Amino acid sequence: MPVLAMERLVKLIRSEIRSEKPYLVGETGERDCKLNQNECPFDLPHEIKSELLTRFEQIPFNRYPASQPFELMSVLEQHHKLQEGSVLVGNGSNDLTQTLALCFVSTGTRVVLPRPMFALYESVVRMHSGEIVPIAPLKSLDFDIDRIIEAASDPNVALTIVASPNNPTGLSVSFDAIERLCKSSPGFVVIDEAYHEFCPNPSSISLLDKYPNLIVMRTFSKAFGLAGIRIGYLLGHSRVMSEILKARLPFMVDRFSEITAIALVKRPDVIAERVQLLKQGTAHLTDELKSQPGVSVIPSTTNFVLFRTEMNGGTLAEKLTQKGVVVRKLSSYPELNGYLRVSSGTESENKAFITALKLVLKVDA
Repeated sequence: MPVLAMERLVKLIRSEIRSEKPYLVGETGERDCKLNQNECPFDLPHEIKSELLTRFEQIPFNRYPASQPFELMSVLEQHHKLQEGSVLVGNGSNDLTQTLALCFVSTGTRVVLPRPMFALYESVVRMHSGEIVPIAPLKSLDFDIDRIIEAASDPNVALTIVASPNNPTGLSVSFDAIERLCKSSPGFVVIDEAYHEFCPNPSSISLLDKYPNLIVMRTFSKAFGLAGIRIGYLLGHSRVMSEILKARLPFMVDRFSEITAIALVKRPDVIAERVQLLKQGTAHLTDELKSQPGVSVIPSTTNFVLFRTEMNGGTLAEKLTQKGVVVRKLSSYPELNGYLRVSSGTESENKAFITALKLVLKVDA
């Protein structure tokens, strides 16, 4: 096909899409220690997998699943003690982020987004032609909650999104501050609680009855260890959820993902044990990093730690990769120049990271 003809075809794709970059995570290959995606390092216990695989064999592959995963939605409503119709389930929380944009964002819609925060939010707002109202962080990298509340109080703001605990910093917003935000906002407030299980603060879910403009987002990818299964969910007022449901495509959640998520919700002891291990691992990583000369650490309420050294962040990440340890570079966030993010892994993975870091920093000294 002639180049000019191809250019004409490509220009038929909306300019908002063409101007974005695809969200890609670089392939790391086979590494001894993969600590770059905040995953739970523990696979499901063998007995749970065996039970699920037996059920998997009974699924008729030639039949559609339910248009929406109603059984899982009901289980989650009971789990969180919410009324019927308060939960929507998607193919991961990223899928639900697109749903929220489809419902709330159109040309010129103002969306308050504190920085630095999961980059997909800004990208999705831009793709829907929304207007981002960015809020810079405090020097501590905490969200400037007073400025967020001030911006969200604008009647022209339709949506404010706050991640607490926040990725990529690991910092969280107090429960009282979130309530102030809900109370002050004429528009909707979305609280992303992807890492809530690791955080000591109360969940925003308890505010749902009081503030119909509040929507809480959760995921099974972190504490539940189901990043490969893809289940996320929204919680909100049933009237609001019934409207958002209209924007959900049918059959987006397959039967196997649904039964796997239900099995984990019904095994809180398994999740609690893993959360405790990961919290201990995060605390250990924090202490080890703090003990190293020239290393700065951000206190974390998640399963990962943000840190920087006197070495260039990209250089340090590359040197660690050469030693079989993969961490996340954060150079795409202007506020996080030089910082790296390391997930809490197994005890041996955490030890491998600290050993590699000490070697790299010693050689560079």
